[in-house]
Formats: sequence, C-alpha cells, structure tokens
Amino acid sequence: MSSPSELPPDPAAPDEQTAVPLKIEDWLTVAVMAALALITFANVVVRYFTDQSFAWTEEISVFLMIVLALVAGSAAVARNRHIRIEAFADAGPAWRRRALARFGALMVALLFAIMAVLSARVVWDHIQWEETSPAIGVPQWWYSIWLPLLSVAIAGRAIGLFIRAGRAPRDGEEHGR
Repeated sequence: MSSPSELPPDPAAPDEQTAVPLKIEDWLTVAVMAALALITFANVVVRYFTDQSFAWTEEISVFLMIVLALVAGSAAVARNRHIRIEAFADAGPAWRRRALARFGALMVALLFAIMAVLSARVVWDHIQWEETSPAIGVPQWWYSIWLPLLSVAIAGRAIGLFIRAGRAPRDGEEHGR
C-alpha cells in the first residue's frame, strides 16, 4: 500500500510559495487566451459576412500560441507539474524523489538557458538583417524576442524549483539513509 506522502500532489491544493508570484503566469495565460479567442472570433465574423479574411490573424495567432505554450510551461515548471515518468520519479524513498526532482529541475534550467542563448542569436540576426514578418511586414524580432525572454523565465522557475526541492523534508516525510 502506498502512504499519503507517495501519492501525487492534489491539483486543487494551494501552490507552494515562490519568490515570484505564480499569478503572473496565470494572468498572462488568461490574457493570451482571451486575445486568441477575440482574434479568431473577429476573423470568423469578417469571413462570414465578407468572404474575406484578415491576413494578419494567422500570423498573430501562431505567435500567441507559442507565447501561450511558453507561459504555460513556466507555470508547469514552477508548480512541479512538468512532464516526467511519474512511476520512476515518484517512487522510492523521499531522498531519492528529492534527488530526482532536483536533477530534473537542473536539466530543465540548463535546457532553457541554452535555448535563451541560441534564440537570442536568432533575434540578433532578425535585427541585423532587418527581417520583416510575411503577412504584416512588422520587424520579425517583435515576435522572436519573446522566445529568449520566456526561456529565461522558465530557467528561473526551474532554478526556484531546484532550490525548493532541496529543502529539508516536511514533518511526516520519510527520511533516506
């Protein structure tokens, strides 16, 4: 039988205390979803009444979906709900689960730090070569600048998770040898 400490955390349970409030990601998610819904609705209405389409809606929608994925990824990392093999990561004694959680958080931080550096180079290329977007013709870096910025945010959330996972176990949590 599994003890209550071995069960996955309750999704309805309050979030752990973080240095940067998780409400930031929550409200950004709401804002991006609302913008996506409004843009899509406006495009459908215009297409229905005029048999035309706003050319810019697809470009903006793709950009917003990428931002949404990165913001949601940041929230998932901060809440320790990122993808992992739970049968492996959540099994065994508390010291092992803590060590695997810290290792996972460290690898996420490393991955997104590398992504931030490499995508910053892409942004620099967009600025240097004055690339413009295909549908609207705005500078391409307006879209690409968000990848390194949000990658840094996810790396920061992963470092915070690494620190929180390394804290001493709470009362009632099993101690390793």
